[in-house]
Amino acid sequence: MLILIGSLVGLGALILIARWVITLPAVVDFVATYPGVVRVANAPTGFPAWLNWQHFLNIMFLALIVRTALSIRSKKRPPFFFTRRNTGLIRTSNLPRRMSIHVWTHLSVDVLWVLNGILYIVLLFTTGQWLRIVPTSWDVLPNAASAALQYLALDWPTENAWVTYNSIQLLAYFVTVFVAAPIAILTGVRLSNAWPARESWIRAVPERPVRWVHNATLVYFLVFVVFHVFLVVSTGILRNLNMMFAGNDGEGWVGLILAFLALDLVMAVWMLLTPQVVSRIARLFGKVQ
Repeated sequence: MLILIGSLVGLGALILIARWVITLPAVVDFVATYPGVVRVANAPTGFPAWLNWQHFLNIMFLALIVRTALSIRSKKRPPFFFTRRNTGLIRTSNLPRRMSIHVWTHLSVDVLWVLNGILYIVLLFTTGQWLRIVPTSWDVLPNAASAALQYLALDWPTENAWVTYNSIQLLAYFVTVFVAAPIAILTGVRLSNAWPARESWIRAVPERPVRWVHNATLVYFLVFVVFHVFLVVSTGILRNLNMMFAGNDGEGWVGLILAFLALDLVMAVWMLLTPQVVSRIARLFGKVQ
């Protein structure tokens, strides 16, 4: 409780300082020169249908990744254990490792998330949408500083996400897609129980620091989601949800309805993905005990 109170007091102090700083003549000139947005020539406008679907699938997979990660960290004994078949392309001289059904579920969802991510990257670069989330000028840095100051001063920077993201959003999406996601994948590959324990490259890479980085990356994703949802709600929820779920720039209720339906579907899958249900699926790929 004391930590929460201290954090709120500290945040309030920062807001007051930012509201004072933003009135200084030099800072006023800085914000006028760098309003927080970098316009990119030839960048596409709007959100195509495939991007709306990708957004929904990422919500789904990230929610399930968090759910399965929490199951792995649970102290309860897993009700089932899985051992994959040692056949085909994955044949190895070492015996495959047995894993809990929670770990198998986590790895399976990871694979779906990675495949969806590969499709996303391909579509991103074939449609030109990459111009919206990849910095193309160093001006993005002073503009990001300007936008951060405006946010902290509670004076939201002027933005139109249908046309372009502000510089903080651009950098956040860039880091999420091209830095955090690859780190999560690479560290997850090292930590995966799918590999035989005696593989030489497994022994060569120490587990503890890799696990720390993997968990830190998960925390980054959770923090990103919290701020993302906060900004969606606080900067025009109807318009933002229309862009994210309905692919239009209006302020109607379609996006909100679709968002609720999407969250209902995520919660339904969350609840249905029990160890009993997962064990039946896992039997298609190996031995479940």
